[in-house]
Order: sequence, then structure tokens, then C-alpha cells
Amino acid sequence: MGQSAGGNDYDDVVYVPVSTFLAKIQGGLQTYIAGTIMVEVIADEQTSAVAARIGELLRDRHNIAAGADDDFTVKNLTETASRKEESTQALTLLLASIAAVSLLVGGIGIMNIMLVSVTERTREIGVRVAVGAKPRHILIQFLIESLALSVMGGLAGVALGLVGAQRLALRFAWPMLVRLDVIGLAVGFSALVGICFGLYPAYKAARLDPIVALRYE
Repeated sequence: MGQSAGGNDYDDVVYVPVSTFLAKIQGGLQTYIAGTIMVEVIADEQTSAVAARIGELLRDRHNIAAGADDDFTVKNLTETASRKEESTQALTLLLASIAAVSLLVGGIGIMNIMLVSVTERTREIGVRVAVGAKPRHILIQFLIESLALSVMGGLAGVALGLVGAQRLALRFAWPMLVRLDVIGLAVGFSALVGICFGLYPAYKAARLDPIVALRYE
């Protein structure tokens, strides 16, 4: 029969008539209501107290001795919602941690690439400074290069994400929603990472002594 919308497996379910359930399965509880009783409270802060009183009332009505286990279950939907919210927050924190580690690794990679670029182009930097380029010009040049590198990586990541999401949507018949503001935020954050991690290589390039740079081989 497959699964329900909530993920329950109907293949593991047995259906019997109510009369058979009351007589053969429920046993001595056939005089009580079978199934679920929904109780609504006036205010959320009263749910715990009401659940406790319902439990006491059912134990009294079912003649359950002190210390014996309940033959019923009282569920507080407020607590269930709170647990789901905590689970969602934990999952969000986990995903944010993974994203932070990925950005850190990507930022360190950009910084290493820019440091190598500065080392390989030391003589070029010396020539530029010798012909009149100021330190701020060198700084801006390498910051722009770092920014371009990070933005290109962000756009490539967005493209891969869109392709993967489209394939999953087609495979499982899921709806696909593309939000341009989220894409813009992702690319903007990639640009910010490029600027932050490219600042040190750019500053190092801007501080090079032109005489030493021209002698560099």
C-alpha cells in the first residue's frame, strides 16, 4: 500500500473491525472509549497542568493501583511542538556549522592562491610601483582579483545547486522554488569572503619595497 504523507508504512498496519478490537484486543477496557480523545485548553501555559489532571482522572477511572503503569498515553502537543522546534534549531545549527567550515576552507584557499600570485608577480609589482603606482593601487588591484575569484566560485556553486535541485525535483516530482534574493545573498557572501581573505595578500603586495621587488628573480 505504500506510505502515508507523514511517512508511516501502511504495509505494517493491520485493520480489524471495531467490535473485534474491543472484544479480543482491548480486553477489559471494552467499556471505555477506543481511540483518541482530543482536549483543548484556553491558554498554552495551562497545557501541562491540564495533562496532569487528565492523567490522574484516567488512572482513577481505570482503577489503576498506585505505582502501576498507565494503560493509556497522554500527549502534550505543546511539548511535541517544542521538541520539533528544538530539532529544527539543532539541524539549522548543524547546517550553519557545515557552511561556516566550507567558507573558512574556501577563504583559506583563496588567500593561498593570492599569496602565490603575489610571490610570482613580485617583479611586476616592483615595475608598477617604479612607474608611479601607489600602494593603494596595488591593494585595490589584488582585492579586485580576489573578489573576482570568490564571485566566480559563488556563481559556480549556485549553478551546481540549481542543476542538482532541478534533477531532484524531476526525479521525485517535487516543486522547485528559485529565490533570487537568496541567490544574491549567497553570491554577496562569497564576495565578502573573498574580500576578507584577500585583504592580507593585497596588503602584503602593497607593502613591497620596489627596489627589492625589482631585484626579485
